Order: sequence, then C-alpha cells, then structure tokens
Amino acid sequence: MDGKVIVRETACKTVLNRSSISDYSLNCYTGCAHGCIYCYARFMQRFHPHAEPWGAFVDVKVNAVEALERQLRRAEPGCVFVSSACDGWQPLEAERKLTRRCCGLLLDYGFQVNVLTKSALILRDLDLLSRRNARIGVTITTLDERLRALWEPGCSSVVERFRVLEEARRAGLKTSITFAPLLPFLSDGQESLDTLFEQAADLEIQEIWVDALNPRPKVWQSVDALLRAHFPDLRERYRRILFDSRFRDKYLEELRNRVSSSAARFSLNDRVSTGF
Repeated sequence: MDGKVIVRETACKTVLNRSSISDYSLNCYTGCAHGCIYCYARFMQRFHPHAEPWGAFVDVKVNAVEALERQLRRAEPGCVFVSSACDGWQPLEAERKLTRRCCGLLLDYGFQVNVLTKSALILRDLDLLSRRNARIGVTITTLDERLRALWEPGCSSVVERFRVLEEARRAGLKTSITFAPLLPFLSDGQESLDTLFEQAADLEIQEIWVDALNPRPKVWQSVDALLRAHFPDLRERYRRILFDSRFRDKYLEELRNRVSSSAARFSLNDRVSTGF
C-alpha cells in the first residue's frame, strides 16, 4: 500500500446502516486510498476530522465483522450497498479482508449484496459472490487512461475494470455500470458517450447509472486544484457548471440529450437511469 496513506485502527458500534441509496449501506473503512479528485465522500471529514487530506488516510473498523454479526441477528433482510462512503475493495482490503468477510455474512443471512467498486480486487471475491444474491457494479468516468490517472489516481485501470465486468458475467452474476461523474468537456461528449454505451452493450450490462459532476461539499477545492494544474482553460467553465444555476441547467439539459441519444443508439434506454 502507498506509504503516504496514514492507516489507523478504530472500533465501531455498527457497520450496517440504513441508506437513501439502498435499504442499507456497509462501509468497513472510513477514508479511501483511491483519492478520487471528485469524491463526494469528502464530506465525511466533517464528522471524522483528519489532519490529512482525503485520500491520504484510512481508518480501519477492526471489529466490523463482529459488529455486523450482532446487527444481523435483528436486522430485517434487504439490499446492501457496498460501499457508500469508501471503496470496499481499496488496497488495504487485500490484507484486511473485512469487506469480503462482511459480504459473506450478509449473504448467509439472506441479504442482497450490491457492489460498486473501481478496484480489480473484487475479482478475488467472485468465488464468494457467484451464483448468490449479489450484483457487481463498476464505476467508469472515462475510457482515457491518462484522464483516469489524473482524476482517480489510486484506482484500477479502465481495462481492469472492464475485465471485472466480463469475469462477473462469466461467474453468473448480475452486472451494472455507473458512468459518473461524467467529466465536463473531457468525457461527456457525444463520441465519448457513444463509446461508453457501446462497451456496456457489448458486455450485456443489466443496469446503467449516469450522473454529472455535482457541487458537493469540499469537491470544488480538489477539482479546482487539478484544473489549475492540468486544464486551466476549463476552470471557469467548470465553476459555472457547478455554481451558476442557469449555466448548469443548460449544461445538464444538453448532457441529458446526449446520454439519451447514446442509449437509444445501442438499444439501452430501458436499462439507463440518470441522477440529473
């Protein structure tokens, strides 16, 4: 694991929580070494202050498995989103295996596990998830590996993520893709969208979620720093997309039309949901 990431061990009272995304969410870690520039989970620092910036710390909930087992004795079975405030398969999981063990418990207790990750480490757990009540989802923001390395520095490559979907399908698992956030003027053009949706069609993806870049707390500071360093000519346009309501409304309408066009081109309309 990257030596720049500060790892701390903590104890938790609960690890399975009610969620607006699904019936429940499960996070075995606070913080994420993937360090995605646009990560909305940065708001967690409001509740769990750290001196380190987002992406440079991970708190390990060392008793996550035991806490979950206690909760499962009383919890009503439902769908569990893994994970909502970190990537459950970030690098530290290779050693700790907390997410794997928790997913096994959830399945044993009759819960549905819905995975969303940017890590090829999930392939390790296909033996646990295959032929069971689980779905594997992968987030992809761009097919350009250079852009991926800038915006998602700690994540698996784009090629590896598509391999996850291929292997999951072979293992008999349901699959989904999240195209989010689409990066304004970098991965949100018609040609880029057509290529993304073509990949989804080729892989026979069952569910597709699409979202735009959103002005969540603490996101602009990190996005602004990246734009200043690598795309200074886009900085003002990004600022207006995030904070100028009229400009944003027009941008989202145009983006919605492009997404709809791509989905229709590859006969995927009935599988696509959008967050904007």
